Amino acid sequence: MHQSSLDKMLAFRMKYLGGKNNEPLFILDLGSLDVNGSYRGCFEDSYWTYRGIDMAAGKNVDIVLQDPYHWREIKSDSADVVVSGQAFEHIEFFWLTMLEIARVLKPGGLCCLIAPSGGPEHRYPVDCWRFYPDGFTALARFASLEVLEVYSQNGTTGYPDESDRWQDTVLVCRKTASSTVSLWKAGFRHYLLRKFI
Repeated sequence: MHQSSLDKMLAFRMKYLGGKNNEPLFILDLGSLDVNGSYRGCFEDSYWTYRGIDMAAGKNVDIVLQDPYHWREIKSDSADVVVSGQAFEHIEFFWLTMLEIARVLKPGGLCCLIAPSGGPEHRYPVDCWRFYPDGFTALARFASLEVLEVYSQNGTTGYPDESDRWQDTVLVCRKTASSTVSLWKAGFRHYLLRKFI
């Protein structure tokens, strides 16, 4: 976890969750294994419940997922916030994971994704993708989430840990209230997509 990513997640917290300190929020952090830092400190609040989720047990992992594309361990419409940083480039079929994020978010729930648009290959265990604002916008639309903000870091800001090299892209999106028919269609599409990978 590089410093510029932590700063971007703190900016998300201040802008979108700043007035919610007295509300009980359930926050999921996808890809939470603490390899060299985590977002847990960004979301420490007496009213909030933070849970780290990842594919392997370890430091800062509260829920171990058995399948990155079907989170049986997490109920639908249960999370107020889902965050993820420096994970999506390592997920082979990230669009299916995005459908799971949409499924577990409550209506009105927020999602913040941070992933690199640059930087060297860094397998963990694979390194498949880089993301630009148009790509993240398309991903949100694919999952029927409303885009609130999307941008990429441009240029250098002088981070001593060389985190400028990643040129992270940030997506903030929200799950809107949907009709029963829309929810059924989304669930069926999700089922079909998972079936054929």
